[in-house]
Amino acid sequence: MFAAVCVGWRGCGPSWTNGCVSGGTPRTPATCSSSRCFRQTVYWYLQDRWEQQKVTEQILPIVRRQLRADEGRDPEPSAGIIDSQSVKGADTVGQDSRGYDAGKKINGRKRFIVTDTLGLLLTTMVCSASVQDRDGAKSILLDLYLRTRVRFVYADAGFAGRLLEWATTILRTTVEVVRKPPEQRGFAVLPRRWVVERSLAWLTAHRRLARDYERHPAVSEAMIRWAAINTITRRIARGKPAVRQQKDVITPAT
Repeated sequence: MFAAVCVGWRGCGPSWTNGCVSGGTPRTPATCSSSRCFRQTVYWYLQDRWEQQKVTEQILPIVRRQLRADEGRDPEPSAGIIDSQSVKGADTVGQDSRGYDAGKKINGRKRFIVTDTLGLLLTTMVCSASVQDRDGAKSILLDLYLRTRVRFVYADAGFAGRLLEWATTILRTTVEVVRKPPEQRGFAVLPRRWVVERSLAWLTAHRRLARDYERHPAVSEAMIRWAAINTITRRIARGKPAVRQQKDVITPAT
C-alpha cells in the first residue's frame, strides 16, 4: 500500500483532490465505483486513515535517525535551522487558510520548516501566507520543543525581534539570527542558512508541492512529511547524497 500511495501521489495533479469529494462528502473504497477509484482510495487512506493515526509523524523520526546514524552523527540532533516559504494556493485552498504575502507578492499559504544541520526535516507547519515569520515561528518552535531536544536554532533576519526573547523565556531555546555581511552585494551562500534553503528545494522538487493544492493545512503538512520521508529513504538506499549530473564538455580535436 505504501508503494501505491507513493505512485499515486507523485503522478496525480490537482484533479486528484477534487475527484475525492462528491457532494462535499469524501468517498471511501467501499462506496467508490468510478474510474477514479484508485486515486480516491489512496487519498482516503492518506487523509482519513493514516493521518488520524499520525503515521507520517511516526515514520519521519525513524528514518531520520537511521540516516543520521549512517552519516556518523548522533541520532538525535541538538541544533536546528528554521525558514519559511510562501507558495501559491490553488483554487482548492479556501479563503479561511490563505492570504497574501506582500513581500513575495504571493497569494496562498506559507510553509514553515525546521531542519537539522544535515537538512533533514524535524517539523513543519502550514498557515496563511499573510502571517509574519516572527509570528508563525512561535507555533513551530513550540512543536520543535515538544518533539525534539533541539534548543538552538539558526534563523534569518525575518525572525528577528521579540521572537528571540520569547523563545529564550518560554521555550529555553536560543534563536541565533544569521545576517548578511554589510558588504555583501548580490547572492552569496551564508553559513547554516543554505542548508534549510536546500531542503526547501528538495521539497518543491516533488510536483505535489510545487504549489499548495490541499483544502486543509494539515494535509499540506502531511504532504511535506511524505516528501521528506521520500528524500531520506532514497538517500539511505543510495548510501550517499545525490550528485548533480555534470555536463559533458566536448573538446574539439586539433
